[in-house]
Amino acid sequence: MTKYHRSERFFEAGLPFSEAVSLGGVLYLSGQLGNAPGSKRLVPGGIVAEAQQTMQNIAHVLSKHGLSFDNVFRAQVMLADMEEWEAFNAVYVTHFKPQRLPARSAWGCSGLALGARCEVECWASIGESLTEL
Repeated sequence: MTKYHRSERFFEAGLPFSEAVSLGGVLYLSGQLGNAPGSKRLVPGGIVAEAQQTMQNIAHVLSKHGLSFDNVFRAQVMLADMEEWEAFNAVYVTHFKPQRLPARSAWGCSGLALGARCEVECWASIGESLTEL
């Protein structure tokens, strides 16, 4: 059964999509930006600050479902400037155990919502332990 998850943060910010959808043991998170919780305002400070807030926003959605970054098995990263790839990665990897880095794609975009520097989508396993090889 498909379940659509929409929180107060999304209602407050007036965002026109669900923060996550669960289906078949997977929680699909909508792309997260570095916006302050409950608003469309990006945090100041450029790619590092936005990347940190983006990951905090993802952590918030995961925790509401009893999950953590340990459950994330796939991520897609969109960057406004591929020159910021290394700066983004420096923040991104701090949220995962080295042996549990999810499969990932990253690409540059000509523009992201709200003028963001980065956006991240994640897929997380619900109710199933992920193991390392």
